[in-house]
Amino acid sequence: MRKGSIPDSVDSETKVHSERESTMLRAAMAAGAPSSPSLDEQEETARVLVADDDASTRELIATTLRQSGYEVESVADGQEAVERASRGNFDLVLLDAVMPKTSGVDACRIIKGVQGESFVPVALVFAKTDTKSRIEALKIGADAYVCKPFEQTELLVCVSSALRTKRAHDRMRAARAKLDKLRAYDDLTGAASLRCLHERLDFEFQRAEKHAEPLACCILDIDRLKVHNERGGRSLGDAVLKGVADVIKGSIRDSDLCARYGGDEFFVMLPATHFSGSLVVATRIWRDISQKPFTTGGGEPASVTASLGVALFPSRDVRSKDALLFALENALLEAKRRGGNRLCVFQQEGFIYTPSGEEQS
Repeated sequence: MRKGSIPDSVDSETKVHSERESTMLRAAMAAGAPSSPSLDEQEETARVLVADDDASTRELIATTLRQSGYEVESVADGQEAVERASRGNFDLVLLDAVMPKTSGVDACRIIKGVQGESFVPVALVFAKTDTKSRIEALKIGADAYVCKPFEQTELLVCVSSALRTKRAHDRMRAARAKLDKLRAYDDLTGAASLRCLHERLDFEFQRAEKHAEPLACCILDIDRLKVHNERGGRSLGDAVLKGVADVIKGSIRDSDLCARYGGDEFFVMLPATHFSGSLVVATRIWRDISQKPFTTGGGEPASVTASLGVALFPSRDVRSKDALLFALENALLEAKRRGGNRLCVFQQEGFIYTPSGEEQS
């Protein structure tokens, strides 16, 4: 009979069976085995939640794990294990398969069902004859199991195996997060990546169309970056790129976007910004770059200038996303044709040039 179906008045035969099981387990574990994994192999102290309704078995498992270097917290039933596991801070949950209130198999199903991005392995303890429950547990996602009565080595290998699974999962998650960051941000400057820019531009353009809001954008090109690379080496060129990105990010709102657009270009997106506001931001960026000293270590400071092209949606000649990008590219190209170190705004039928390099104080 399963303990989960036994009424509060447990009959004497079941009590005797439970006591015999605990005695067998204690004897088997006391028989000894090869030494357990060291803390060096575990990388760090793991926290294990143990759930078993038999007090002597629960304490024996907890003591064995503590002696092997694990931090252990124990509870008396599956329901309490679910509640405690939901609060987090455990590296492994070890459940007896048959417990009152909530069985270990049901508790495993619940714990696995509510896990988000974080991964906590669940191991179950079965009677050797309970094949059906073992199959069910594996189907619902149990990560490891051990059958009792078992020796100390069996328990520790089960725990160690489940924790290796967790470490592998955590390393994969960290690698995925790093990859996502590399996809979203430029590694050198910290500006948004080109992929991130296109995704955000699609979103902001659709929102601007839907809500009839303005969308201002700017492309910035660093003048003569190749010359700075030749004079001060690649390190100076990198310092210029980082410094320009810092100037841009310091001049825009949290809702705006600064993205790396090319080797020496940056794209600035200003949602819900009208023509006058975009011109103020672009002019501030242009002036701050020209006033910022760029250097690497003890080298001579380099003077850096930039050319900017600005366009606004909607305007008479900008009615689509492609038209907006075309206007931006043409505005920047015109600024470069005029000698650089200037700001060119594409609006209505032509270009407005302000300010020019000669107007710079």
